Amino acid sequence: MKRARVIYNPTSGREHMQKHLPYVLNRLEGAGYETSAHMTKREGCAKEEAMRAGEAGFDLVIAAGGDGTIFEVVNGLAPLEVRPRLGIIPAGTTNDVARALGIRGNNIEKVCDVLCAENVQPIDIGKVNDQYFINIAAGGKLTELTYDTPSKLKTMLGQLAYYVKGFEKLRLLKPQYAKIEYDGKLFEGDIMLFLIANTNSVGGFEKLLPNAKYNDGMFDMIIITKTNIPEIIRIGTQALNGEHLHHENVKYVQANRIKIETDSDMQLNLDGEYGGDLPAEFVNLHQHLKMHCP
Repeated sequence: MKRARVIYNPTSGREHMQKHLPYVLNRLEGAGYETSAHMTKREGCAKEEAMRAGEAGFDLVIAAGGDGTIFEVVNGLAPLEVRPRLGIIPAGTTNDVARALGIRGNNIEKVCDVLCAENVQPIDIGKVNDQYFINIAAGGKLTELTYDTPSKLKTMLGQLAYYVKGFEKLRLLKPQYAKIEYDGKLFEGDIMLFLIANTNSVGGFEKLLPNAKYNDGMFDMIIITKTNIPEIIRIGTQALNGEHLHHENVKYVQANRIKIETDSDMQLNLDGEYGGDLPAEFVNLHQHLKMHCP
């Protein structure tokens, strides 16, 4: 019999997974899975359990929570030689990965339809140093707001919490020198931030990188070069409609290998989580995981 393991964060998305868990388990059992669940209790718990489930031969591992839970599960599965299929139940604040793949978390019945069906797609993931990311890697002061936003504020305000913290961060935004090598090319100069993405959904913006595809073997990267706060706000406004790529302070490229160095401290953000400090090398692992999609 097929086996499925649900790894769920009990605090994600206004804690709605606790209510839906019996329904999810029942649906998976009805689809022929011997199903069990694991509730995360601390940071790193989802990663450890995903690796254990993979090593134990589970056919399907489901990450139920926000992008942080998915990030941990991906980091548990990615190093394995034999990897189970990945499923997700989006229950977080922005749900970028689910949004990019067309999985809408506000309808648990339809989410379970996806998990119980046989439509599985290969997806790319990124590897940076000894970590992995499924959606986004970023650096710069503004990107630090995602892991600076308190979980209680995210639970109460949802995505609005990020914008509240974002406005606080604007006054701290300063350019930093960066050396960025990508597929044999080189950029050097002062930047406000960089974003390296696997999908078109970043921080709730679906048009930030409109050409990004989750299984083409390429990262889509934008670099915002040195500018002032009014222009940063203007770029953000243009990004709502996908018009920012033509801005003179926005550099857009595609590459499957990127190396970034800075001359001052710059923290790395991986799928909304703290990922250490630069320097770092980013490698696209083409179609490394298989995932249940609509």
